[in-house]
Amino acid sequence: MSHSYDIVIIGGGHAGCEAAWISSQFGLNVAIVSMPGVGLASAPCNPAIGGVGKGQVVREIDALGGLMGILSDSSGIQYRILNESKGYAVQSTRVQVDKDIYTKNAEQMIMSVENITVIREKVEAVSKNDLFQITTSGGTYNARKVIVTTGTFLNGKLHTGDVTTPGGRVECLSSKGMGDIFKDVATLGKRFKTGTPARLDKDSLDYSKFIEQKSDPKTKNFHSLNSPYSRALEQKSCYIAHTNDKTLGIIRANKERSPIYNGQITGIGPRYCPSIEDKAFRYPDRNSHHVFVEPEGLTAQTIYPNGVSTSLPREVQESFLQTIEGFESCRILVYGYAVEYDVVDTARLNDCLEYEDIPGLYFAGQVNGTSGYEEAAGQGIIAGINACLSLLGREKLVLDRSESYIGVMIEDLISNKRDEPYRLFTARSENRLYVREDNAVNRMAKYRAQLGLNLEIDYFQESFLEEFELLWNLIKKSKIYATKSNKDYFEKHSYGELSKNIFMDELIKRSQVDPVDTLVRELKKRGTWFSDEVVYTVAISLKYEGYINRSTIENARIYRLGRKKINWQTIVEGNISNECRQRIIDIKPKTFSQLQRIDGIRPATLVYVAGNIIS
Repeated sequence: MSHSYDIVIIGGGHAGCEAAWISSQFGLNVAIVSMPGVGLASAPCNPAIGGVGKGQVVREIDALGGLMGILSDSSGIQYRILNESKGYAVQSTRVQVDKDIYTKNAEQMIMSVENITVIREKVEAVSKNDLFQITTSGGTYNARKVIVTTGTFLNGKLHTGDVTTPGGRVECLSSKGMGDIFKDVATLGKRFKTGTPARLDKDSLDYSKFIEQKSDPKTKNFHSLNSPYSRALEQKSCYIAHTNDKTLGIIRANKERSPIYNGQITGIGPRYCPSIEDKAFRYPDRNSHHVFVEPEGLTAQTIYPNGVSTSLPREVQESFLQTIEGFESCRILVYGYAVEYDVVDTARLNDCLEYEDIPGLYFAGQVNGTSGYEEAAGQGIIAGINACLSLLGREKLVLDRSESYIGVMIEDLISNKRDEPYRLFTARSENRLYVREDNAVNRMAKYRAQLGLNLEIDYFQESFLEEFELLWNLIKKSKIYATKSNKDYFEKHSYGELSKNIFMDELIKRSQVDPVDTLVRELKKRGTWFSDEVVYTVAISLKYEGYINRSTIENARIYRLGRKKINWQTIVEGNISNECRQRIIDIKPKTFSQLQRIDGIRPATLVYVAGNIIS
């Protein structure tokens, strides 16, 4: 006898857990079918959540009612703000997590939901008549909707030197390929590759030779309902080491033994998360690369050496690692490896991540050719939401790319065939001064409200927006008079001149002041209290208000510029990324419209050309 569900999610990684968590909020009957022996929301690569562009995604997921922020806060062992020396718009939160506690908490939270069933079986085939039929190693299940979040498991193949084994990750079962499980689903036509470094015995390293990075108590938690600065676990330091001439010399001397370079691996790896072999040959004149020494947990014996992902033979891994200062006596507990896997052709997906030729079948996560837990989770929650809305006969939910990084990612994924694994950057958004971490609730609340759910997070967001509007209007109407006492006060706090009466928002926008510190001081001076989170968001929003307004006008021009002629040689000499420069040289576009349609051209490059090349 087969069991029936509203939604069956194939795969219990970050995408799958988000899809299940949000689907359960609609009261639907949900099942996760996950490979035996693989923990839910596990971290097979680096044990961290967030990062540049990715921290924004985590906060967007959280504002939509997702799980990742909750799990990150409950298992975080080191907090940092990346790009802290730069403007608020590009600052991002990164949390090192205890990977075992993260998975343990994910298991507990998912299993505690009454309308989510977790099935630990291997999927053998998926077919569709009126309903989807999922055949597994243990039975058959029917579903009205199916969400595929298989990660790197489809036809996964592991490589360490010339040793190859089937599997999606080390010490896990293998899975059939896309064509074997999903008969009518098109793969991309090429396989992708990712990799991971060796795991080292934490007691075999000399930490006195590293640069210590302590946890930052001023970094805010991800989940909006948590106290911003509370910590669930003891905090640990991470460290920085560096490769050297000897390290890279050994790697270059073993090029013919590298599966990436000897033809053994045909899959395409991520450009922006390269293996140490790629670094060695892409940058032949550079031998010093950062190695981030990251604990995998409070009690875990393993260290994750971030920055030296490799698939070289075991003895070569030992040899080059022991040339790094502080690693001289390192012991490898798990060797590094690369994994090749099947990916779906995302050009066949619609903006709900639904496969257009098979209604009701959705894809999310690394199977879509993305890299990163956060990107996977962002797709998972959107696929889950839209599967539910479709079942309930309601309008789909599509995030606008001008308002979210998740929206940017999904539009990018479905607009082109991927030629390499996709990774989010702040530069992929043409509106990154607005799409920030601090204002995630402002940006996402209207989308969350469209779901029609009335949970604690919905009440929080309603209250947050009311308080935000109250403070915003108060600042806009509050005048500072050019009296002698106020002029002295301005001089004391280095606010600049006060030659005439001004409104408070004009002070906040001044280049010489920190917007947050200044607003906190001014509210305290007036005996006015607002929540820290609202004050923080209002201050930064005011600081960027003028820039955002100008950016909005500038971006609107792009769509009117299609017929304008351009000089591609002038463009490649400008301030654009190396990736975009190379693609423009290859294509040599003659009009702005041609430039817009080149795969991989970032929105930031289009904005640059519109503002600087075309008059």
